Amino acid sequence: MIKHIVLFKFSQKTTNEQKEEVILRLKSLKEEINGIIDIFAGINFSQNNSGFEIGLAVLFSDRNAFENYGPHPKHQEVVSYLKKVGMTDITILDFLVLE
Repeated sequence: MIKHIVLFKFSQKTTNEQKEEVILRLKSLKEEINGIIDIFAGINFSQNNSGFEIGLAVLFSDRNAFENYGPHPKHQEVVSYLKKVGMTDITILDFLVLE
């Protein structure tokens, strides 16, 4: 399995409603893209956040599912929305889950 973790920063102009919509769109990808085992997204509540406001964690069945995720049209729609509402920075960590 592959774990994909993403942290997002947004412009001060990005509204709470837009951030909530980002979370809904991210979570909807589980139903849209094959190979996603589970997906979690939410607003950061910790003060130790380096300015990152939303977190995403996606668990993929295998590397092939992970590699199909990035270019998938539904994923690209969410990326476009993130840019539209003012995403200013992103940090990504991808790793193989060892059992």
